[in-house]
Amino acid sequence: MKYQSEAIAQVIKHLNVNYFLPAIQREYVWRQDQIIVLFDSLMREYPISTFLFWELEPENYDKWEIYKFINNFDQTNTHNETANTNGVQNLNLVLDGQQRLTSLFIGLKGTYTVKKKYVSKNHSKAWQKQKLYLDLLHYPAVTEDQTEEDIHYSFRFIEPAAVPAWDNKQCWFEVGQILNFTSKKSFEDFLDQAAESLPDDTVTIKQKKIFEKNLRKLYNTIWEQDCIAYYTEHDQDFDRVLTIFVRANQGGTILSKSDLLLSMMTAKWESTNARDEIYDFVEHLNKDLARKNNFDKDFIMKTCLVLSDLPVQYKVENFNAQNLKLIHSKWQCIKKAIEVAANLINMFGIDRDTLTSANALIPIIYYVYKHPGINFSLASGSAPVVQNTKRIRQWFFLMLLNNTFSGQSDRALNDTRKALNEARNDNMFPVRNINAELRRTGRKANFEPETIETILNLTYGKPLTYLVLSLLYGDNTEVNNDLHQDHIFPQDQFKPQHMTSVGLSIEQQKSYKELMNRLGNLQLLPGSENEEKSNQDFSKWLTTRDPVYRKKHLIPDNDLLLTFDQFADFMQAREEIIRQRLAQIFAS
Repeated sequence: MKYQSEAIAQVIKHLNVNYFLPAIQREYVWRQDQIIVLFDSLMREYPISTFLFWELEPENYDKWEIYKFINNFDQTNTHNETANTNGVQNLNLVLDGQQRLTSLFIGLKGTYTVKKKYVSKNHSKAWQKQKLYLDLLHYPAVTEDQTEEDIHYSFRFIEPAAVPAWDNKQCWFEVGQILNFTSKKSFEDFLDQAAESLPDDTVTIKQKKIFEKNLRKLYNTIWEQDCIAYYTEHDQDFDRVLTIFVRANQGGTILSKSDLLLSMMTAKWESTNARDEIYDFVEHLNKDLARKNNFDKDFIMKTCLVLSDLPVQYKVENFNAQNLKLIHSKWQCIKKAIEVAANLINMFGIDRDTLTSANALIPIIYYVYKHPGINFSLASGSAPVVQNTKRIRQWFFLMLLNNTFSGQSDRALNDTRKALNEARNDNMFPVRNINAELRRTGRKANFEPETIETILNLTYGKPLTYLVLSLLYGDNTEVNNDLHQDHIFPQDQFKPQHMTSVGLSIEQQKSYKELMNRLGNLQLLPGSENEEKSNQDFSKWLTTRDPVYRKKHLIPDNDLLLTFDQFADFMQAREEIIRQRLAQIFAS
């Protein structure tokens, strides 16, 4: 194997001209701090590992889905653009080194858009398009409080409009401007002029030397040092290249299975771009449904195996040519089943913040897939539809509470698929069949009495807490998706000053604080009602509610328990009501 070396400036010229990315590659994932470490390493003459390219023969150009490198990275849109390779000479695909080359591309010829801290992502001024800068007055030596691992050169991403003016403390130079100097003479001329422009009255001779040294070091790093060592593979055999790719990507940024499998699917699905199809579908599920979700490509790919009645183990060998062809033939039905099931759990009030195991949803997707056209409703519709929907919700919540599908879930998915197939002629979701199969292999599938105590220990803001509250409220989450977890006795009342003012001892205050965030002091309220309630005294606020409020929110009937000094007794009484309600739900 013969490696070649080139300067960074020479390699950058080839990106999106005749150096591109194969569909095998994952999306760009590096953070700004990782880019800065890369540039710091180069300036300090550290090796940045080797690169692997694959030169395609012209007759194979159209056999691969090819993408451009990103140079203007945006956290809200991480997809690579498809490349048009018509007329491209000496087309090379980067098999190893995409993250590093993209980082160099961004730092030298692009931007990195990030969200401002403490600003809502939906605000018009939430996002900043930043470029990479180097402070030429920063001395890159190791100080007493630094180690060899620390960053020595002062690189920073800054919005161009916010770059500080040059003074005797900092001198920010846009890193990409170093590419403007295509000859050593043009650089030296610029360096002389720039150094002379520094104000003599504020910038010392030592600082000018640091300025010149940093700028010359940057020029040498980008233009004169052959930092990019690469090997070019010329063999056109797909299987050989795929093997090389997998082995080359065992280090560095970890390659997910879905990235590799999507590349294989793209190569095998003749009429469909599998990568774009699945990326777009994941984005649709996460952004376009009633609630925001957080499904990923791996979940979609594993679901494809289950719904196609293939081995469920998420292994490359299960995505052979024959299986990929089968999945392709079922893809439209698979998509529909996944979306129906995702809409269903959104109806239950479950979304990206509360779904603790996506694998628990796969049996429901399989059920929908085997019963195309089935309807769901928690409140309206025929009695069998409502009954079946509630049955699925109860089962699904129980699986999440029991962590039945967490960890190694392949056996559980096999078991549920078997049970669903055996009951495929039954339109109702076969809870008993599924749970019997799960219990047979040691999975927790039933509601146990001790589970109630675990539930009562759940606290404010936790995903499982919202699940349980949704369950306690029955059908209300379908009617109103904007439900917030609210403290019945408001948090302000648990401040030491207030607790002391009502005569609570130190021990009582400690006990109250421990109880404050427990499930017994929590309820679900619509956003507007939660804002209206705010920090009001609960006993007074309750008088403004209609008569059904008390029953709906499981509030004890005894009015004497509604004052803050009786909070401990209120918690005991309400937790008992919740115990009875949970036992009633799971006994049905």
